Amino acid sequence: MSRFRDRTEDFKDSVRKAAVSNGYNEAKIASTMASFIIHKPKERSPFTKAAFKTLESIKELDQFMMKHRKDYVDIHRTTEHEKDSIEQEITAFIKACKEQIDILKNSIRNEESNSKGWLGLAGDNFNADTIAHKHGVVLILSEKLHSVTAQFDQLRATRFQDIINRAMPRRKPKRIPKEASPVNATLANPEAIEPDEIQAQPRRLQQQQQLLDDETQALQVELSNLLDGARQTETKMVEMSALNHLMATHVLQQAQQIEVLYDQAVEATKNVELGNKELSQAIQRNSSSRTFLLLFFFVLTFSVLFLDWYS
Repeated sequence: MSRFRDRTEDFKDSVRKAAVSNGYNEAKIASTMASFIIHKPKERSPFTKAAFKTLESIKELDQFMMKHRKDYVDIHRTTEHEKDSIEQEITAFIKACKEQIDILKNSIRNEESNSKGWLGLAGDNFNADTIAHKHGVVLILSEKLHSVTAQFDQLRATRFQDIINRAMPRRKPKRIPKEASPVNATLANPEAIEPDEIQAQPRRLQQQQQLLDDETQALQVELSNLLDGARQTETKMVEMSALNHLMATHVLQQAQQIEVLYDQAVEATKNVELGNKELSQAIQRNSSSRTFLLLFFFVLTFSVLFLDWYS
């Protein structure tokens, strides 16, 4: 049984001698020897860098939402202006992430158009696999962004529901303290009734009734204004919810389309592999048939010459 020997040290000695003969100093030799142990990481492609940047942006958006969740939902923690600023920042985050994903999609489309060879067929199997992998990366990023957007929609719906509840508060009836009216005073002390006071009592009652009517009318106007404001707020909330739902639906549809494209790319890769196998088999058959034809014509020619010589 043969024995194996480790020749790593011999290889290092050979590399050191070659480096010395080429004029390398000790620092270059040390870096060359270190490269055998610690390999330099491969440089990432622009698509990979952009994908990681988009993923970090989505993570930052999720962290920002978790950090300001209570500030956005709770009524007493922040003002409406601060909540609007938080909502604007989140919307800008989502828009930026969506633009980055669109840039990745456009780069994939450009690569697909450049990788097509003659008659629109894929030119390289490795390139087709890379494009399929990139489609999967974009699909994952779209799903993550959709989940974060759905969380933000829930927070916004909670906030607007609180606004509606505050716009229509429950008013408690105000208790008017009972005051000693002139009628009760006169009934309690019938001896103190004078003719001038008897004539002035209906006028006082009319004035009190007029004040009550004016206050009731003012309360009705205030309640109607509050009701109109609540209806307008509810309408705006429904419109914004519909727009958010529409945006989420479009993002989900795009994610589904990317998934379909990913499946089609994988299937196309398999078809290209099968086509290459069939082409290789056809080339082998063609070469064997050509050899057989040449051999057949050679034998036939030799037979004719032999028969002619023999005759």
